[in-house]
Order: sequence, then C-alpha cells, then structure tokens
Amino acid sequence: MNQTVSLTKGTPVANVRRKRRLSAAQIVVFAFFGILLVTQLYPLIWLLIYSLKTNEEILSGSFFSLPSVWQWSNYANAINGGNYWKYLYNSGFVTIVTMICIILLASLTAFAITRFRWKYGQIVMLIFLIGMMIPMQATLLPLMLIFKNIRILNTHLSLILPYIAFQTPIAVFILSGFMKTIPTEIEESAIVDGAGVMRIFGSIVMPISIPPIMTVCILAFINIWNEYIMAATFISSEKLKTLPFGVYSFVSQYSVNYGAIGAFLVLGALPVVLIYFLLAEKITKGMVAGAVKG
Repeated sequence: MNQTVSLTKGTPVANVRRKRRLSAAQIVVFAFFGILLVTQLYPLIWLLIYSLKTNEEILSGSFFSLPSVWQWSNYANAINGGNYWKYLYNSGFVTIVTMICIILLASLTAFAITRFRWKYGQIVMLIFLIGMMIPMQATLLPLMLIFKNIRILNTHLSLILPYIAFQTPIAVFILSGFMKTIPTEIEESAIVDGAGVMRIFGSIVMPISIPPIMTVCILAFINIWNEYIMAATFISSEKLKTLPFGVYSFVSQYSVNYGAIGAFLVLGALPVVLIYFLLAEKITKGMVAGAVKG
C-alpha cells in the first residue's frame, strides 16, 4: 500500500531543500562580490603594471601584458622630476587644515541643530542640504573675482575656504544623523553634575562621535586630495601647486614620459589607499552609525 509523505515545515527533506536554496543564494552573493572586487582592484593593478613599463611597451597597445623589464627607474623619475615632495607637502597642508576646520565647524553645527531647542534648527539644516546640491563648477568665476578683490588669489587660503564650504554640508548631514541617536540622559546627567555646554560637547559628544568623524575625514580627504579644477583655477604659482599638477612635469612639447606619469599617479594614490585600509573598520562603523536607533 503506497503511503504519501507530506513535506511539512521542519521535516529533514524540507530542511535539506532549504539549505540548498541558501547555498545557491550564497553562490550568487559570492559571485557578485567577486565581480565587484575584480572591477575595483583591476584599475589599481593595471596602473601599477603601467607604471613599470617603458614608453614603447605602453604605446604598443598591449594593455594586459607584463613588462619585459621592470622599470623601477620610473618611480625615481617621478619623485625627482615631478617635484613630488613639494607637491605632496602642499596637498598635505591644504588637506589637513581643511579637515580640521571641517570637523570643528560640522560637529559644532550638528550639535547645535540636534541638541538645542530653537525654531531655526530645521531651517539651518535645510540650508546645508541645499548646499550639497550646488555644483562646484558654477562657483569658479564668482569665487575667482571675490578672491582677487580681497587679495587671496594664488594662495593656499583660496583653496582651503571653498573646500571647507563644499565639504561641510555632507559632514553636517552625517554627524547630525548620528548625534540624534545619542541618548539625552547622558547629557542630562552631566548637566546635573555641573557640566556646561562646551564641556558636554568636548567630553561626551565628541568621543562618542568618533566613528562618523572618521567617515567625514576619509570622504573629505579623498575629495580634497584628488581635486584639480579649483586648484588649477586659483593657483598659478609653481611653489603652491598641489599633487595633481605633478603629472604635467612629464609632458613636454615633443615627448611624454608615460611610465613616469603612471608612477606619479601610483605615488599620489598611495596615501589615500593606506589611510582607507588603516581606518576601514571605523569608516564602516561611521557609515551605519545613525541607521539604528539605540
């Protein structure tokens, strides 16, 4: 006599099928992330190989081939012929000063918007959100005229001020989203103990906000480090130029040293890559910091 077996939830056969479905989903996820990893790493690996080739190998069109002789001299040429250290110092100075100002201004603004009870808080937040929508290119001519009139054109200050203006809105948006999740009971206890507003901000809110601050730092660092349009518009002095200008040191009227350009690009991207990997955990925490209330 035949007996029908019903595959109800919880039976071994049903569990096996469920495991098979999960395994298939995992394969799809791993394949997706594998493709994503390849597409992200390939440009860096290609640039590294590019920087170790001769001009003849680069111009031959063999993009995927390894160099016959590794041209480590391209890096020496990039450092010596591209004024690498001078441009690195200028980029580092502008980036560090800008990031310090952004963190101070954005954290104070986000603290005021989220913790103070004043009727203009949402209006101020809306103004910062509108600031995120303004394209940088639309401000080049007005800023150039303003900087010329106040005589700061062709100085590092002409880069630092607009960088602060364009990076602060996104920083306020990230930090305010996180500060809203900080329990008010912590601040109330500090007020009972006699702490003032600035003491609460410096001793309680800022240490708790380290993850989103790290996220703000890396986003601002990448945008400022790689910025070229404003630097090319406002800076004409050779001693004040930033790192992206070093590429033009290897371009002359009759020849171009492509290998040295590739080496210079690798050296220019190296600080960004190192900082990202060193702060990767804090950056990830900062990106999801305000997502869950608690």
